Amino acid sequence: MTLKLQMFKLKKYLFTMKKLVVAFALFLVSSWVMAQKQYGEKITETNAVAVAELPKLMQGKKTLDTKLTGKIESVCQKKGCWMQLDLGNGQKMRVKFKDYAFFVPKDAAGKQVVIEGVASKETIDVATLKHYAEDAKKSKEEIAKITQPKEEISFEAKGVIIK
Repeated sequence: MTLKLQMFKLKKYLFTMKKLVVAFALFLVSSWVMAQKQYGEKITETNAVAVAELPKLMQGKKTLDTKLTGKIESVCQKKGCWMQLDLGNGQKMRVKFKDYAFFVPKDAAGKQVVIEGVASKETIDVATLKHYAEDAKKSKEEIAKITQPKEEISFEAKGVIIK
């Protein structure tokens, strides 16, 4: 084989390898983007605070506009119309979605999430607590044990990113 032919084959090979590397890079980027699902209004992860910091941030406040990140503990098993995040202090925070305009997948428990919206301190009445327990597919015995209202921090999300 002549040197000219060898150089031609080498250039052709390098060009093919370059195309493969670019295609692989595009695949990796698109996989990462597709791994994150956006619900509700478009939000970003920028300046998100760990959900465990929320009780401290809410001291002396009834409501707080904020962006949080954490792990989804549970999701409404009827429609995905709420989810719960662990506050890290033995309490859970229920996250509902602004204007009931969007839901999250029912299998999202265990995934990392970024939420943006309004946190608020509220008293949840017994009927609502029982409704949430039914949504979570709790047993009739567990639901019957709910007899007192509960003080908790809740969250109305305008946007959600599930990683």
